[in-house]
Parts: sequence; C-alpha cells; structure tokens
Amino acid sequence: MSKLYALLDKATLQRYGWDIPRFFKRITDLDEPPTLLQYRNKTGDDDEVIADLQTIRRYYQGTLILNDRLALVAHADGIHLGQEDLCDVDSDIVRAAATVRAHIGERIFGLSTHNRVEIEEANRLPLDYIGLGAYRSTGTKKEATVAGEKLLALARLSKHPVALIGGVRLEDRFDESIAYKVVGSGLLSQDNR
Repeated sequence: MSKLYALLDKATLQRYGWDIPRFFKRITDLDEPPTLLQYRNKTGDDDEVIADLQTIRRYYQGTLILNDRLALVAHADGIHLGQEDLCDVDSDIVRAAATVRAHIGERIFGLSTHNRVEIEEANRLPLDYIGLGAYRSTGTKKEATVAGEKLLALARLSKHPVALIGGVRLEDRFDESIAYKVVGSGLLSQDNR
C-alpha cells in the first residue's frame, strides 16, 4: 500500500485561511501519519522559508523535503525539483543531477516527471524517488496535464520509487507501483475541517 506524502503548500494554506500549527493538528488526526512531508513556498523570500521550516520542525520529526529551494536544502532532509529547476542547474540533465547530488550529499533527491520520456531520463539519474503527475486536476497547478490511470502504467517504468501527485486523495488506494500518494489540498478540504 502507498505511504502518505503530505504536501504543505504555503499559498494553499493561506487560501484556506490555515496556518502551519493548524495543518499539523490536522496531520496528527490522520489514521496514517505522513512518511514524507514537502514544504512548498513559491513566493516567500528565503527568511520566510527558513522561519517556516523551523516552525515545521517543532511539529514534525519525520522526513522534510523542500521544494525548489536548492540553496536552502541544509534546512531540510531533502529537495524536490521540477524539470525546469533541474535544467536551471545545467542544460544537460545528467550533469545537472550529478551537481545537485554533490551539493546535497546523502539528502533525499526527488524529481517531477510527467511522461514516459521524463521517467526514462530519470532512470539514469541519482534520485531517491520521482514525482509523477498529474493524476487528477488540481487548483495548485492549473497548467498540469492530467493523465489519470495512464500514470499507473507509466509508474512501472521507473526504477525509482514513485510518488503520485496531482489531485490525489487520502482515500485513494494504489498498487505497489506507487510508493507514495502525495496529498496536498485534500488535507485541507471542507470534509476534513
């Protein structure tokens, strides 16, 4: 059975009128605590991100993944990058991934993928997991292409554990090809208040 990978997106928290302590109150009410937690803040400055990571650490002792902010990875247990973020490191993805791995050392390294080509490229990289999505439409990434059940077949192509993302719900169940189900705004929905 897939493990829970919680996504704490700062903009989504604000849109729902939640703060970090309330998010963690919700997390502690779950039958299944998250194995991984990713913090994403696309608009805050570095000081805000660091302060939020310190607050998260007061509530969460599990594995904390930071989204995109490679320069701040020392404040987390790992990094999750999108395809564009990896290309910003180096236009050659193999060199880019090697550079990231050298920078983060033994920390966790995840990469977003969306299709067969990106999964096959990721198979050559020193990653700890891939994010694969979008499974369903989501308000967080309106530009995401929704692939639905097709992703379950694509997941079997990955040599890395797969974290299914994009509209995934707590109640979703997947076979062994999906190591993690990434749940974000689904943790904050009306039904869960």
